[in-house]
Amino acid sequence: MSCPLIANADVLRITRVDQCGNPVCGDDNAFVAECFSSIAMNNNVDDGDDIEYKAANGKVCGYRKGCPVFRGFDLELNIFSVSPEILELLTGQPVVLGFDGTPIGIDTCGVACKTGFALELWAEVLGEECADGAQGQWLYFLMPWVSNGLLGDLEVGSEAVTLQITGSTRAGGSWGVGPYDVMPVDAAGTPGPMLTPLGPDCHRRIFLTTTPPPTPTCDYQPVLCGSMSA
Repeated sequence: MSCPLIANADVLRITRVDQCGNPVCGDDNAFVAECFSSIAMNNNVDDGDDIEYKAANGKVCGYRKGCPVFRGFDLELNIFSVSPEILELLTGQPVVLGFDGTPIGIDTCGVACKTGFALELWAEVLGEECADGAQGQWLYFLMPWVSNGLLGDLEVGSEAVTLQITGSTRAGGSWGVGPYDVMPVDAAGTPGPMLTPLGPDCHRRIFLTTTPPPTPTCDYQPVLCGSMSA
C-alpha cells in the first residue's frame, strides 16, 4: 500500500486538442513548462433537488436528498511565463510572428470556444521508496480535455506579474491512452503510455509514476501520435 505525500508541483505539459478532444499531431502542438505558481482544480457541481413531503401538522413524512451532478472542474492556472506559444495553446488566440517566423507576441481577440487543450501535471512526492533504477516518483495528473481557455485580468506595474488562465474540463474526448510515455509498463520500469484510457464520463486521472516528466522548454514541442490508440 503506497502513501504518497505531495511535495510540490514540478512540471506541466499543455497539448493541443481539436474540437472533438483528439490530440492534434505534428509540430507546434505542445509546450512543457515549469514557470507556474499554482493550478486549482475546483469542482463544478449541481447539488440536485431535495424532495420532501411535509404534512399539514409539520411532520416530515418523507425526504430524499438530491443527488449531486458533477459537471467537471473549473481550472485556474497561474503562470509567470508570457511565452506566446503557451498562451496560444491555452487560449486559442493568434500569435504574432517576427520577420523570421518566430512567435514574438499574441493578440487578444474573442473567446476561442472551439479550441481546447489537454493538461498534464507532475508533482513530486514524499514518503515513497523508489524502485531500483527509478529516478524519482511523481504524482501524475491528467485532464485530457479542457476548453474555454481565457486569459484573466492583467496588471503590469512595479511588482512581479502573474498571468491567470481559466478553463473548464469536459468528459469524453479521444485522448485514449495518450501520445506520451507517462508510466512504467513492466517490472523493469520501461516507460510507456497509459495502460487504459479514461472512461467516457471521466474528467481527470491521477496516479503514481516513476516515469520522469518531460524537460521544460521555451518552444513549441511536437506531438507524435503514430502509436496512439483509443
